[in-house]
Amino acid sequence: MTAPARSFNLADLFEVVADACPDRLALVASGDDTGPAEVRLTYAELDERADRVARHLAAAAGVGPGDHVGILARNRAEWLESMIACFKLRAAPVNVNYRYVADELAHLLGDSECVALVAERDLLPAVDRDRLPLLRHVLTIDGDYETALGAASPERPSGERSSDDPYLLYTGGTTGLPKGVLWRCEDIFVAAMGGGNFGGDPVTAPEQLAACADRDPLRAQVHAPLMHGGGQWITWITLTTGGTVVLWTGRHFAARPALELAVRERSQILMLVGDGMGRPIADELATGAYEGLEVFAFGSGGAPLSSGVRERLLAAVPGAYVSDNLGGSETGAMGTAVGDGRFQLGPEFAVLGPDFKPVAPGEEGIVARTGHIPIGYWNDPGKTAATFATGPDGRRWALQGDHARVEADGTVTLLGRGSLIINTGGEKVFAEEVETVLRAHPAVTDAIVVGLPDERLGRRVTAVVATDVPGSAERLTDHCRERLAGYKVPRTFVFVESVRRTPVGKPDYAWARDHAASTT
Repeated sequence: MTAPARSFNLADLFEVVADACPDRLALVASGDDTGPAEVRLTYAELDERADRVARHLAAAAGVGPGDHVGILARNRAEWLESMIACFKLRAAPVNVNYRYVADELAHLLGDSECVALVAERDLLPAVDRDRLPLLRHVLTIDGDYETALGAASPERPSGERSSDDPYLLYTGGTTGLPKGVLWRCEDIFVAAMGGGNFGGDPVTAPEQLAACADRDPLRAQVHAPLMHGGGQWITWITLTTGGTVVLWTGRHFAARPALELAVRERSQILMLVGDGMGRPIADELATGAYEGLEVFAFGSGGAPLSSGVRERLLAAVPGAYVSDNLGGSETGAMGTAVGDGRFQLGPEFAVLGPDFKPVAPGEEGIVARTGHIPIGYWNDPGKTAATFATGPDGRRWALQGDHARVEADGTVTLLGRGSLIINTGGEKVFAEEVETVLRAHPAVTDAIVVGLPDERLGRRVTAVVATDVPGSAERLTDHCRERLAGYKVPRTFVFVESVRRTPVGKPDYAWARDHAASTT
């Protein structure tokens, strides 16, 4: 009997690599003493454990094509095993933020219509099953998980899969309730997971991934949570090219044990989340205590690296490559930084005006992607129509809401998300543009810009700033005036020891707004 053709379902792609490199190390899940015990799995072992999870979910909860399975856990091997298992069943894993409280969990698990949940025991008390009538099975990672796997068959689930099988990513964005972005597996593989040839043309057939057996594996150390798209994407970039994922499993990011792990596992790529991780890594590297470090590249996604942190990473590891990546749940990987606030967009991108035509150099518009884009938002046709719009020529675009200006050299200057616009005195100010300028000051370690109520202006541009040395508002005002129009310069500065960020490393605008309001 002829074997079924491979599809771009992520399980098929993983199995191509697992069959080609069964004894190669696929995963090292390790951290510090705050996380679970270290786990090391070859491709064959990871594949078999995912098969057992899939068999259990199918038998215990009837999980099958098109179903949704929530994963409520911090970084650990079982997160990845469960994710692969879902794709093997043609189901979609649902990333659940482990910081959510009961109401938020009820919304996400209810909105996504999860029929099963894989979760850590200490996170389950916040899950109210009485509010989740569709949830028919819970598998507890540090409870009955290993028993369930031991009783399940190690055989791969049978049946052909499809490139159209779902990939569902929930995103909280900067405002509003979490919403699910629904992709085809093939589209997310090309748009965000490197297409099997990161930096080049995507593979044209899944079987081409087997060529990984002929080259040495890259070792990528992932610190972003798997509940976040950035953490998932670098993990799949690594797995679908036959590399080794070194997954940080500490409850909190800590630079010293992370670098000790990198030395021990000979990690070559460190994946970070903006300055929140990049700065402490640069500080720790500056001690010179990490002899034998084999890192030759730093990547960042989910939040930008400031120019100062980039320079310090390069000073610590001369000749290293620093890739500051722009991306989003609705667009995938968008481009890479070429300077503060400036990016080189990928080939499927354009900066569009209201007429859906690319704007000219010097003009501003919305960053948009065509081609490999999502199907839409799960369970929300209204938001789908607004974000995934069709132009007059019939071409469909994903409009995530990032405003940008096209420069003369073809790069774009990212101005910020429309939801973060501050309307002040009749002018529009993009918070992220001002943040980029502030972070470029040598005394500033981090900054968040928000708008506070103002009787005269409507909103007052306010900066919450963390500094290495005591700074004055006058010094930062002068710095901003040299680089920004006067109406964009913060009128109020609030100085703090550190800026709060979300679990995925993004600025916590709600905290900054509340803190600034309470201190001014």
